[in-house]
Amino acid sequence: MRIATWNINSVRLRLDLVLRLLDEAEPDVLCLQETKTVDDSFPRKAFADRGYGHAVIHGMKGYNGVAILSRRPLSGNTFHHWCGREDCRHASATIDGVEIHNVYVPSGGDVPDPAVNDKFAHKLQFLEEMAAWWPQHRSPDRPMVVVGDFNVAPLENDVWSHKQMLDVVSHTPAEVERLEAMRRSIGWVDAMRRFVPESEKLYTWWSYRARDWAESNRGRRLDHVWVTGPLAGGLRSSRVLRDARGWEPKPSDHVPVLVDVDV
Repeated sequence: MRIATWNINSVRLRLDLVLRLLDEAEPDVLCLQETKTVDDSFPRKAFADRGYGHAVIHGMKGYNGVAILSRRPLSGNTFHHWCGREDCRHASATIDGVEIHNVYVPSGGDVPDPAVNDKFAHKLQFLEEMAAWWPQHRSPDRPMVVVGDFNVAPLENDVWSHKQMLDVVSHTPAEVERLEAMRRSIGWVDAMRRFVPESEKLYTWWSYRARDWAESNRGRRLDHVWVTGPLAGGLRSSRVLRDARGWEPKPSDHVPVLVDVDV
């Protein structure tokens, strides 16, 4: 099974780029975040015409939103809510016996202090609730994948400068500790780092603010693919489609991640 995940930053605005990904990479499953559209306006037909007629759509107007598109039948479609909010950040479905979770973690704003920044407090609570949920509701022996924009770059080489990023939202110790607690909760395996050692830089996001994103290369790995133990031995490859950051017109600031796993 080839699984692709991409924060598309508006699926309607960047539909041509998503269709290009489907044509070139041919994933079996595509998980999108920040679709930014209500369900009735999601371009289902464009995906169905490409062979992705099975879909779980969970969106809202102008913000957030996740979607799972598949060439294979979906079952057990579920929407999950965190922090007492129904803000369309988590959907799941089962494909060929594998439960796939698609998650968009809050970005957290600019100030890494929950006492003065409600957005950062929300992000920390979101991660804490997810970390507690997994062992209560899911067995580590269940074949599962969780993907998405986690908005945290946990490792030193997941950011362009560990020292300079320690007090920047996405790489602060508070976020990293909570994401790691979630990863440990049922023994999730970081699929991308199975193929790229932790000693090597690995990014999936480059800011729109950079004058030349490729030249400065000040990236972060905000997008992740984790699998449970039963699938870890079946991991076959992982790719970050870096060139997609320059796809025209109007690229997303995130790029797709592809993981191949035998199921």
